[in-house]
Amino acid sequence: MRILITGGAGFQGSHLAEKWLKDGHTITLMNTYSEESLRNVSHIAKDVPIVWGSVTDGEIVEKTVRGHDLVVHMAAHVNVDESLATPRNVLEVNAIGTMNVLEAVRRSGSKMIYSSSCEVYGYTQELPVTEEFGLSPHSPYAASKAAADRMCFAFHKSYGLDVTIVRPCNIYGERQRAGKGGAVIPIFVSSALAEMPLKIFGDGSQRREYMHVSDLVDAYDLVARSSNLSGVTLNVGTGETPSIREIAEFVVDKMSATIVYEQPRPGEVLGFCLDASRVLSLGFSPKIDFWEGLLSYIEWSRMTGSART
Repeated sequence: MRILITGGAGFQGSHLAEKWLKDGHTITLMNTYSEESLRNVSHIAKDVPIVWGSVTDGEIVEKTVRGHDLVVHMAAHVNVDESLATPRNVLEVNAIGTMNVLEAVRRSGSKMIYSSSCEVYGYTQELPVTEEFGLSPHSPYAASKAAADRMCFAFHKSYGLDVTIVRPCNIYGERQRAGKGGAVIPIFVSSALAEMPLKIFGDGSQRREYMHVSDLVDAYDLVARSSNLSGVTLNVGTGETPSIREIAEFVVDKMSATIVYEQPRPGEVLGFCLDASRVLSLGFSPKIDFWEGLLSYIEWSRMTGSART
């Protein structure tokens, strides 16, 4: 299969590209250029064409999508704090960029998988959350993903576009970014490696559902190989929901770090768990226990010298 992955040189996209390259697919990656992105795919760059460009450029998107059987759209700004600081930039990439991809896919006749987010649901005490639950995003990031998510569904309804919407829980694993715009697990681990305290916003009781990136890759592979998923939305989760404080304490125990508490962040969802029964019924089965996966990530970070900054 000829597959284009937008955001393919990012954390999740690079792992997906590895999997499909090994399986014999013809892969093209599209990504904005950065040293981090180049580093993520340096080990496969000789085997995979990379188009350096932004999904906000409709002309580049149109030309790149042509000739592919499947487009997996993962390109996005993914950080809540970034969206609070620069909401317009996040909206342009996540919503307008998705519109550009949808238009190009509609013209090419390709199949599409859209990488949405569990953040689109917002916060509810009615857990776990099914795909039919209303969207109530709490941050500009979540709102931009919800807009793109529903635009994908609208293109399916309006034009018959063959698109499947995947809403994963929080993903972690090797090559995930720490530092500014990074995720909590690599931020904690990189802080511990630098002998700096782990910062918890609020009291740390916030709970997230986590999945190792290798399990997410298996989910995307399952969706790509499945038929009759046009217009379907799929929650992808594990049911494992450790608190931020529990994660910090685990890192502290393994790395001899300390914890400091700061003011809560605006727009942060306090707890979350997905109902993934729909994707489980298709044969999906996550394999990596959260605490084992976290320990593996810590060991990888130690071996490489640091988490990705």
